[in-house]
Amino acid sequence: MAYVVNGEELGADEQGFLLQPDYRDEVVGAIAASEGIALTDDHWTVVRYLREQFREHGHTPNFRNMLKDLGEVMPGCDSKSLYALFPTGPAKQGAKVAGLPQPFGKGGY
Repeated sequence: MAYVVNGEELGADEQGFLLQPDYRDEVVGAIAASEGIALTDDHWTVVRYLREQFREHGHTPNFRNMLKDLGEVMPGCDSKSLYALFPTGPAKQGAKVAGLPQPFGKGGY
């Protein structure tokens, strides 16, 4: 699987995660469209958070840590609201839409 952004083909694994991180906003739009997600400000808040965590730690957080951290910057953020943004799983689908490689398995950090 691959995504084409501005005429450039980006390699992805069989589940649609990029093989190498790409921090361009155009990438987020292309992946979100393929996932059937219409981006809102809350989606972008999650995307920026996941990208920051990946840059800082080399991987994205597990859902529990993600929920705790985002609760501090997104009023009313809870499990239900994150699943409304990323229905197949906020930690995994959020990382995919953010243009990041597939997250670690259960547990994260």
